[in-house]
Amino acid sequence: MTFKLHKYILPSKQGRGWGVGLLFACFLLTSCGLYKDYERPTDLQTAGLYGSAQTGESEQGLGAKAWREFFTDPTLQALIQKGLAQNATMRQVDLQIQEAQEYLKVAKLAYIPSLTLSPQGQLSSTDWKSPLKFYSVPLTASWQIGSIGSLRNGKKTALVGVEQVKAARQAVQQSLVANIANLYYTLCLLDAELTISEQTAANWRESVKKTEQLMAAGRSNKAALAQTQANCYSVESSVIDLRQAITQTENALCTILGEAPHHIQRSTLDSFQMPAAVETGVPMALLQNRPDVKQAELKLASAFYAVNSAKAAFYPAITISGTIGFTNNGGQVELNPGKWIWNALGSIVQPIFQNGRLRAQKKVAEYQQEEAKIAFCQSLVAAGNEVNTALSKLQTAKSKEALIAGQVTSLQDAVDATQALYVNNVSGSVNYLNVITAQTGLLSAQLGQLANKLDAISATIELYQALGGGSAE
Repeated sequence: MTFKLHKYILPSKQGRGWGVGLLFACFLLTSCGLYKDYERPTDLQTAGLYGSAQTGESEQGLGAKAWREFFTDPTLQALIQKGLAQNATMRQVDLQIQEAQEYLKVAKLAYIPSLTLSPQGQLSSTDWKSPLKFYSVPLTASWQIGSIGSLRNGKKTALVGVEQVKAARQAVQQSLVANIANLYYTLCLLDAELTISEQTAANWRESVKKTEQLMAAGRSNKAALAQTQANCYSVESSVIDLRQAITQTENALCTILGEAPHHIQRSTLDSFQMPAAVETGVPMALLQNRPDVKQAELKLASAFYAVNSAKAAFYPAITISGTIGFTNNGGQVELNPGKWIWNALGSIVQPIFQNGRLRAQKKVAEYQQEEAKIAFCQSLVAAGNEVNTALSKLQTAKSKEALIAGQVTSLQDAVDATQALYVNNVSGSVNYLNVITAQTGLLSAQLGQLANKLDAISATIELYQALGGGSAE
């Protein structure tokens, strides 16, 4: 069906009224949901999403804290700020946001007519002496409204696209903050392990000297000396490995920061301030805090508007255009305007038979919307499980803290006692194997204590990230 608004085709008021009425009737067809906004599904299941891990009654919980509030170490804060400014992925996603905003501008400007100026000139003659000069300077405006509701849904889709890229940036920031913090405290752990290992190596070197003295005095033997030396070499070798691990971890952190390899300034594991109360908040807070859950819902919103666009394809497409300008009307004087020209044209194209293509497109869009809803619901389930796992890790590390501390204290007493008995050779009740066993057990317990402390820190960071923390300044 084609409808033209032109003074030569519809000269009467009755004709023009028919055209306006037809336009109005087409707009009435948009009452079939094409102008509805996306609404979150009302059947989301969030009760018990954290399992037994839910703590606290606040709406937001730990995940609502900005990273500056959560990480209070000034040195770490400076590294995170540097990473956010210099990391390559962050810089790329910032550009992607600008790209999405440009697409949004295009979608908004689709409501505005396009203008085209196309001057034309022509010379025509039967001889070369006095050619006729023809010219026209028309200005053409075209307003392509498209299918009823298609422009609005296109704009809504572009808006959702911008929000999706912003959510992607939040996800990158969240991951970046957590990675920098984990590497930072890994370096702190390696520093502490290096200190203990170096001290242990010094103790073993002292044990070698004492064993040599006891052997010279006939109170020990070559087997004891060889075993003591072997254990000393083993600890000294681990010191070298720890220094290499520190270099590799520093380089990994420099890569994230976008810098050449260099030494990373840092404090100690004790600089991490464990939250006095770990509150997960209510599961619905994940919808606001976790960027991956946001992205899943935005994909659902985009699928919703895609369904609306598919529905809009069933309705008429409207195009309005007009031209105004002047021409010399074949006159020979080049600058003489001659006559003004103008015309206006409106058309409506109503799809009638498309070989089932429009119906198939609508069905596909509806299926994709349902797929997006399933993915959104699954993202909530996965987020809830991550919260439960992180909190379980944290509780486990805290439960082991006192036990490992007691183990270290007992083994330190055992080392002191066995060394004293062995050196003094009291009734021969203690030999070199007892000393070696006690010292090895103490080193293992001390390193285990440090590892458990890092486990608690990492679990807290993991819980913070699982609750959506780190994605906001």
